[in-house]
Amino acid sequence: MTNKRKLHTVREVVWDYYKKHGRHDLLWRKNINPYRILVSEMMLQQTQVVRVAPKYKEFLHAFPTVKVLSQASLKEVLVLWQGLGYNSRAKRLHEAAKMVVAEYGGRFPKTYGGLLVLPGVGPYTAAAVCNIAYNTPVPTIETNVRTVLFHHLSFDRGRVSDTELLALAEELLDTKKPREWLWALMDYGAYLKSTGVKTNSKSIHYTKQTKFKGSNRELRGAIVRVLGEHDTCTVRKLARFIERDVADITQQLNSLHKEGIVQKKKNTWSL
Repeated sequence: MTNKRKLHTVREVVWDYYKKHGRHDLLWRKNINPYRILVSEMMLQQTQVVRVAPKYKEFLHAFPTVKVLSQASLKEVLVLWQGLGYNSRAKRLHEAAKMVVAEYGGRFPKTYGGLLVLPGVGPYTAAAVCNIAYNTPVPTIETNVRTVLFHHLSFDRGRVSDTELLALAEELLDTKKPREWLWALMDYGAYLKSTGVKTNSKSIHYTKQTKFKGSNRELRGAIVRVLGEHDTCTVRKLARFIERDVADITQQLNSLHKEGIVQKKKNTWSL
């Protein structure tokens, strides 16, 4: 196990980078409340900051509070989500908003365990809301944090589990400034990756992301985009717009239907 002296050095490196180069102007770091933090964290999952920033502003203009979001239709939410990908995230965010309003009177749970109950909220997102919205220290692991730990700390074994990394993250945690500490870790980890540091393959939980072009993810996104632009579409009409095989479109429509993202009425599909 890494000694406390080395952990202290890592903490100093992270803080130093953050003070000099941190992304202090990000919109979701200026107006902090659990709803805004949840929106930003759901958007940032597997999506670059540069793509999230304009969408975050647009989304909050349309849905400024959790109550407003809960009252919107799923189609309205999905249309605004276009460009971010992974539309299931938008659906879960919508469901979480409805749950917060219906079961918690519009007030977000203030504990890690309470947040985990919300649709689409996993261990990292729950920890992020605790740290950022409530300034409550909760150690967490995600790709940027892994990058920092693997880059600075040595491990005896080939591939390491998040359980082991989480123990290190807890030792590193700045309990006096948990909000800024998470931001610092995220910014420094993003910086390391931008310089070519690639260490996440050392994690047992690492899976290489497949190419987007020509993938089912691209097709699903195209289907949702077209349905957002039209009230209803047949499969053949979708095929003309998207220029993909009817069989492929049908397969993804059925998958999206099971997830509750698209609706079917006779021979037509809609959001």
